[in-house]
Amino acid sequence: MNFLGSSISSDVGLRLLLCPLGSNIVVRTACCSVGVVLPVYSTFKAIESKDQDDQHKWLVYWAAYGSFTVAETFTDKLLYWCPFYYHLKFAFLVWLQLPSVEGASVLYTNYLRAFLQKHQARLDQIVIFFRSEMVKFASKHETEIQVTRSILTKILLSANQMVKEILHPTQRQIGGPTPSQRVETPDLDLDSDSDSEVEG
Repeated sequence: MNFLGSSISSDVGLRLLLCPLGSNIVVRTACCSVGVVLPVYSTFKAIESKDQDDQHKWLVYWAAYGSFTVAETFTDKLLYWCPFYYHLKFAFLVWLQLPSVEGASVLYTNYLRAFLQKHQARLDQIVIFFRSEMVKFASKHETEIQVTRSILTKILLSANQMVKEILHPTQRQIGGPTPSQRVETPDLDLDSDSDSEVEG
């Protein structure tokens, strides 16, 4: 019986993934998972293992993926209405990573590398310009950046405290503070002052 339930759920999952109508959310999530989440973890493993070949493989992947993302920024508004657009995107992202074809390496070696080498001098000028503009912007707005950073830090600390309280609620005291928690207040003789004012 358990076998029947698992085949039904996988069948529903495949239908949602492959059905072009009304499933863009599922396919877009799959694209994000395959295109970003899995490669981020694989890149982490490559960095930690210090395997040069694996690091090179994931650097090539990120160059290909970044180029695809830049191109998609301009074409997405034109192509997203195509019924199988996200399905093709999903297939492309899988192709980029498949060890048997190494699509990212093919894309980089045959197209991206030649393009970047041809335009390297101009691209270097653009990168230097944007870096200098970012430094100018950061130095010009240093106080605003510090204030924003301070505000964000306070917000994050408050959110962290709220999450801790939600995950580990403290015991609420119904009967008031315990004797050890009571705060001693100095005795103020308010009645004697008010009586003397009334008499005088």
